[in-house]
Amino acid sequence: MEHDDAYRKAEHRAAAKFGFFIHLGVYIAVNIVLVAVNLGTAPGYIWFKWPMLGWGIGLAFHGFAVFIGPRMMKHMIEKELKNIKK
Repeated sequence: MEHDDAYRKAEHRAAAKFGFFIHLGVYIAVNIVLVAVNLGTAPGYIWFKWPMLGWGIGLAFHGFAVFIGPRMMKHMIEKELKNIKK
């Protein structure tokens, strides 16, 4: 039973990380196309930076939620458990 729970947690974390890397890959590929379209059609005005910035902010939040958020939550839970035991 405990092994199944650990496996499910590991599977969930791996899926979250995989999802982030898929998101990152699509971000890079789409932005390469946007840069090419921008420079090929209207090189006098660089507009690709705006969708790149907006999507980049979303990607940064996704990365935070996948890589930093769970560690912060674990740390907060451990701190609360220590406070309860006192």
